[in-house]
Amino acid sequence: MKFSQILIPTTKETPNDASLPSHIYLIRAGFIQGYSSGLYNMLPLGKIVLDKVRAIVKEELDNAGAMEVSLGFVTPSSFWKDSGRIDKYGKELLKFEDRHGAEFVLSATNEESMVNLVKGSIKSYKNLPINLYQINLKFRDEIRPRFGLMRGREFLMKDAYSFHVDSDDMIREFNLMEATYSKIFTRLGLDFRIVEADSGAIGGSGSKEFMILADSGEDTIKVCSSCNYGANVEVETGEVCPKCGDALNETKGIEAGHIFQLGTQYSDALDAKFLDNNGKAQPFVMGTYGIGVSRLLAGIIEQNHDDKGCIWTKESAPFSVNIIISNIKKEEEVAEATKLYNELKAKGIDVLLDDRKDRFGAKIKDFELIGIPTAVIFGKKLSDGLVEVVERRTLEKSEVSVDNLLNEVLKRV
Repeated sequence: MKFSQILIPTTKETPNDASLPSHIYLIRAGFIQGYSSGLYNMLPLGKIVLDKVRAIVKEELDNAGAMEVSLGFVTPSSFWKDSGRIDKYGKELLKFEDRHGAEFVLSATNEESMVNLVKGSIKSYKNLPINLYQINLKFRDEIRPRFGLMRGREFLMKDAYSFHVDSDDMIREFNLMEATYSKIFTRLGLDFRIVEADSGAIGGSGSKEFMILADSGEDTIKVCSSCNYGANVEVETGEVCPKCGDALNETKGIEAGHIFQLGTQYSDALDAKFLDNNGKAQPFVMGTYGIGVSRLLAGIIEQNHDDKGCIWTKESAPFSVNIIISNIKKEEEVAEATKLYNELKAKGIDVLLDDRKDRFGAKIKDFELIGIPTAVIFGKKLSDGLVEVVERRTLEKSEVSVDNLLNEVLKRV
């Protein structure tokens, strides 16, 4: 992609309502655009990153045997009344009537919708277990939307729901989803912890949160440095690890994933049953598993930034390489930069060619603000056969021979 042909409205100004680094930099670097309280447009760079994160989530869920569906964003209020949650969620549910007076809500989560789907499709134990997921819009009318994508009103969420004949099989799937989530967060290059958590408005007998460690996190968690135990302070925790007996340390985290052991809470409420191997009707035993996909963009930047801008991790970056032409009027710089651009594209590398007529200093500032992992700068030393390569995370610079440039860049990506 050429910089001159893509909409990247970078700006020096900090948005008035932005306080967190991710909120500031995602707007300043042209990834998102706010248009109302808690509502954001995804601009081209933001959509590229969102699609990359979504693809990783989908790949790992598919590998784990879950199947993707897409449920309606608009849900009948009757679903929520039947489950008893319409009052529990309260004003966070955006309610409206259609022209015929029928009542609906914008989906905040989809336990009810998925139970109704399965209730109408699966009648026998022979068709169980099954895990269905979607990556779809959600809307929660937050009383105080803030922090950009961290706590917006409309967001992209991966929500999965599994159905089983008994609790043992549900717990097996719960453990599989825990392992699957760990793969997702690891691939995204995140430092995270899995913690015991309160099930809140979703309900169920037990749940675990996936916390991205960041000083700006809204949640306070306690983690053990000797084993993998962690817990949200909303859950009763002491000062000593209940697993190994070592001290617990307090830190901050951003909730980016949550998995729940639901049991029969929703299947009982919605009268969703299957016939077991004895021909007897039984309620589905359920688990539910959520990931805030758009929130992950904010979480990645909260954990990976400096005072100059974003620092995207390898698998989340909008592009792997940013090629910068120092002076667009220099034919040799343009020719060599374009050559590398075409060579990298031919090898399937996502690359951005900064071919703008802007000053060199402005191009460097945009590279630092946008946060693409590696920059290749074609400048004055090109006449000596040298090109500068810069790593965004460390801002470490190195001079590379033009003759060896392609191999050197491929090593880094």
